[in-house]
Amino acid sequence: MKADDFEIMDDVDYDIAWCPGCGNFGIRKALKDALAELDISPQELVMVSGIGQAAKIPHYVKTNVFNGLHGRSLPSALAIKASNPNLTVIAESGDGCMYGEGGNHFTHTILRNPNIAMFVHDNMVYGLTKGQASPTSQRGFETSLQKADRGGWTNTQFNPLAQAISLGASFVARAFIGDQEETKDLMKKAIRHKGFALLDILQPCVTYNDVNTYGWFSKNTYYLDDAYDATDQNVAFEKALDMSKLALGVFYQDPSKPTFSETSGVYDADDRPLFKRDLDKDKLESLIASMK
Repeated sequence: MKADDFEIMDDVDYDIAWCPGCGNFGIRKALKDALAELDISPQELVMVSGIGQAAKIPHYVKTNVFNGLHGRSLPSALAIKASNPNLTVIAESGDGCMYGEGGNHFTHTILRNPNIAMFVHDNMVYGLTKGQASPTSQRGFETSLQKADRGGWTNTQFNPLAQAISLGASFVARAFIGDQEETKDLMKKAIRHKGFALLDILQPCVTYNDVNTYGWFSKNTYYLDDAYDATDQNVAFEKALDMSKLALGVFYQDPSKPTFSETSGVYDADDRPLFKRDLDKDKLESLIASMK
């Protein structure tokens, strides 16, 4: 495959909605390159998103798309994968959509461990709705609603990596789109991982966040070194809790954890996707009758 195989802008005549300089452009390119290098065809891929600027990314990639309600991309992605395990499924939205409106789904999708990848465009602000604080905004962050003279944003900053690791997520990683090549490689690892894979991607919002800029992320991030043990959950949790400077790379990975499809029993005796199976009307009528 080639990255251009996922290029839709040549076929569709509309303007891209992102501001010039937005980190979403780099994420889109890294994604197309990752898919091409993994030799995943557009027909084999489904991208699922909710609402927001980041959630527009499936609109800008030539593949199968499900664009749903705000914060509801994960249950849709899980259902798609459960009904057809042969598909590569990526849920992709921003920090507000995934960790705010979708926070409950984030928790329970981790517990089910479906074989899907979750890419979060984490710019620490709501961009589509013009700059409110998001769950990952830093305490004291001033926005149009949270003014500095009132202490700015006063909530504790949400830590998605620490939560994911504590819940037993089987793959947890963080990238920074200022390093596009490394972001692409982490995307490939997340997609290849068997089980639920969280990749939190730090990206600047050049319009509504003048604190967490490209320069800020460059100064406040570093890569885990080669000696780091990504199989040690306790070490990974401690590393995730350290917010003084943000580590990049794979924090934790456990490919041995059973996936949702493996534990559901649906594919124990028949590995065909659900849409290829015959409908048993007697069982369906019995099920409906049991609900009356």
